[in-house]
Amino acid sequence: MYMLLLFLVLPSFLFAEADGSHLSGVANTTFELVEGNEVASIYYDASDAKLVGRAAHLFAQDIALVTDQKAAIHTALKALKGNVVIIGTIGQSQLIDQLASTHTELLQIEGDWERYVITTIENPLPGVDKALVIAGSDRRGTAYGVFSLSKEIGVSPWYWWADTPVQKSKEILLEKELLVSKSPSVKYRGVFLNDEAPALRNWAIETFGGFNHQFYERIFELILRNRGNYLWPAMWTPSAFADDDPENLRLADEYGIVISTSHHEPMMRAHDEWSRFEGGAWNYETNKEKLRAFWRGGIERMGRYEGVVTLGMRGDGDEAMTEETVVSLLEEIIGDQREIIADVTGKPTEKTPQVWALYKEVQDYYDKGMRVEDDIMLLFCDDNWGNVRILPKKEDQSYKGGFGMYYHFDFVGGPVSYRWLNVTQIERVWEQMNLTYSWGVKDLWLVNVGDLKPMELPISFFLDYAWDVDAIKADDLPAYYQQWAQQQFGAEHAEEIAEILSLYTKFNARRTPEMLTPETYSLAHYREADEIVTAYQQLVDKSREIYKQLPESHRSAFYQLVLSPVEMCSNLNEMYVAAGKNMQYAKEGRASTNYYADQVKELFFKDAALTRYYHEELENGKWNHMMSQTHIGYTNWNNPPVNKMPAVSYIQPNSSAELGFLLEQGTNPNWSGFKRESSSRHRSTLAPFDPINDQDYYIEIFNKGTKPLTYTVTAKEDWINLSSKGATIQFDEKVFVSIDWKLAPKGQSMGELILSGEGRSHVVEVPIRNDLSSPAGFVENNGIVVMEAADFTHKNDTEDLSWTIVPNLGRTSSSITVLPANAERQHPKFGAPSLSYEFTVFNEGGIGVKTYLSPSLNYQKNEGLLYAMAIDEEAPQIINMHEGETQPDWEYPEWWNNSVTDHIKVKSSSHTPIKAGTHTLKIWMIDPGVVFQKFVIDMGGLMPSYLGPPPSLNLGN
Repeated sequence: MYMLLLFLVLPSFLFAEADGSHLSGVANTTFELVEGNEVASIYYDASDAKLVGRAAHLFAQDIALVTDQKAAIHTALKALKGNVVIIGTIGQSQLIDQLASTHTELLQIEGDWERYVITTIENPLPGVDKALVIAGSDRRGTAYGVFSLSKEIGVSPWYWWADTPVQKSKEILLEKELLVSKSPSVKYRGVFLNDEAPALRNWAIETFGGFNHQFYERIFELILRNRGNYLWPAMWTPSAFADDDPENLRLADEYGIVISTSHHEPMMRAHDEWSRFEGGAWNYETNKEKLRAFWRGGIERMGRYEGVVTLGMRGDGDEAMTEETVVSLLEEIIGDQREIIADVTGKPTEKTPQVWALYKEVQDYYDKGMRVEDDIMLLFCDDNWGNVRILPKKEDQSYKGGFGMYYHFDFVGGPVSYRWLNVTQIERVWEQMNLTYSWGVKDLWLVNVGDLKPMELPISFFLDYAWDVDAIKADDLPAYYQQWAQQQFGAEHAEEIAEILSLYTKFNARRTPEMLTPETYSLAHYREADEIVTAYQQLVDKSREIYKQLPESHRSAFYQLVLSPVEMCSNLNEMYVAAGKNMQYAKEGRASTNYYADQVKELFFKDAALTRYYHEELENGKWNHMMSQTHIGYTNWNNPPVNKMPAVSYIQPNSSAELGFLLEQGTNPNWSGFKRESSSRHRSTLAPFDPINDQDYYIEIFNKGTKPLTYTVTAKEDWINLSSKGATIQFDEKVFVSIDWKLAPKGQSMGELILSGEGRSHVVEVPIRNDLSSPAGFVENNGIVVMEAADFTHKNDTEDLSWTIVPNLGRTSSSITVLPANAERQHPKFGAPSLSYEFTVFNEGGIGVKTYLSPSLNYQKNEGLLYAMAIDEEAPQIINMHEGETQPDWEYPEWWNNSVTDHIKVKSSSHTPIKAGTHTLKIWMIDPGVVFQKFVIDMGGLMPSYLGPPPSLNLGN
């Protein structure tokens, strides 16, 4: 197999494979990296940055992985001949500077931040036929140029960390075109290894002996290959990055990784170092001199290594420093820290990059007016759940020190920690980080990635987006999944894999696995619980099918990145639904109660088996411990010491068969009471049927005894269709009822079913309404109209503002918001962007609207983010999505706990009564950053559920 790479002036190369017959006559237009047994050699200047040499050696490794042939590496010009890859940094490589004197395209990046040029030059030196030149504006720019080419020849950044297969090829030919990169959109782009015990820590101990330089060398390479440059190292006690292994800090600088310390570890010191230092109380008011000496040591150790110094002080162990916000004390601390920096470095303080993290309670200092010197970067933060807390005001965006954002894919804390699997939608990351960038936060993007695995997908996206925000628009998000899947597994199954990735992350983001309970999803309404289980199982089936079709070389990576999280979460959701059924069915006296108790136990131990496979069999135990985070049995914010199975009940059913039943929608017997057990005359009524919605509802028939139950269902009218007329069952069965509208009478009628079994008979009434006028738009179904926000009837944009659908964002469908995200406040009276939704109701009456919103925070720190709503010609209601949310999120108020638990914010509004017929719901944008997911119009038919009812029939589509 041959590989022809096309160098194009794009954010990423495009590549294609071709057989030998397609390559005849291309020698004059290609650079032969590998052709036959000839492999281009690699040259770099030994006096260039050490990172350049490391990149050269890794590139040679990558060529060997792809072609099984080795490239020679040289640092002496006299050894060069034939085709040569020349790697170097402008101003640090003598040969690059020499070539730039006659090839001025190399100079267009000079002096810029992290840019590179890739070009080909004929006969650049005596004996050299062709040179592929990779020149960087600085050391990292050079490395990014090298690794961009590695990615395009078939080596994923995750080749080691996820065992992704290398795309094999006998030859690699590169088309001779010029590629010039842009500077990255965000200056510093990085990750925080956090909450790392027990999984990552125990894995690192077993694999490398701990968080030493062998471990971090793999981390540094991964960050670089993903075009990152910044790291907050693992810091949970007893870890201390620079103190545990002095090589850690030296190697970080050699790899060009900017080291900083977390929001509660000032002055380049790890949290655990304070106890090693034996400094006493972590209290600046009583122990100032010891703390100053401790911090001085951190700056002395940093030396000339590239770093960003965290300033400020929080309490010992990620807590508030004081109960009250004492601005003067923190101002004194930061002032003293800056004196230490200037004294140790011998340079003006502003020459050393510094950052003040406004994390949790520290933001309160900022909100109360505390400001720092204008050379200090301000690091804003999310709420630990992916919702940005605060952004700079427009009048502050020229602030010299710049702004950063600390984001989370993992968190230990309230309301319940989430650490086990990836629960992040890249669509939500895009929406929140687009908001962040639009408001001027462009100097640092940092994300807490927990144990690193299994956050591979969102890490890739976060760093890719930080590299070039212009390259990924909202409508590019579906393609990102496919491109990422193709990068890891090749093109054949990329589309199918992309769909699985987009759906499993959507499902997981509805509610974190740690927060699932038997009551999360409704057993009674909208078939919700069963459909959750079915949807997950469909993903498992698709994943298993692809797994079987993949070559052996691809299966390990596919298991890690796709099948494993799908299978584990599917199993967990099924277990909790089974536990819910066990609880409910015990109340109803069903014989299946004990079956579901057994199923819960079986699925609980299947969870352990899936973990055991990941640890012991996958890659022969390479990833042992990485799935060891407990995730079942949380009773508070902190993880339980072990997984604990949900409680189940066993009952002693009647010895003889006994008939019971429930209607999907309608009036039901109370099987937990006593009257129904002795009555066979109870009449139950299904919800009304109509020919427009053409509903089907089920009757769930269940056995309350140990012996098999024989039942029959008989329709008195010929227009009633039944999926079954009877059976013998051990436990439960659903009989679906629908209407044959060709036979049904006009007007409103009532049919009947007779349900019989074990000497008892029950009448089930079947009401129909066959007199409805022609509807339009979304159609009412038994007292509700449900509209996904992205399915609008009309939209009204302005010259500067437009409604933008974010595909797949949200719990059920897609979402919609207005861009640009830094727009000025609008008003309905003055042409604000608007959406309209046409809908039809069949009865007159009062209505309420529930608006489902992404749980964005009041990042503007004003009275709250506003939008407006009206039905028909009523005056627009101005609705504040943050009304009453005065207590800060870091104090864990109820409003915030509910928002992050359910991953939604639901706002209710009441409206003028309407008549039967067609109407219009209208939404106006007022503030940017409001993200609409769904609207539910309730005329009295809304029933409780987690996700809300499914969308109504939409005749507008």
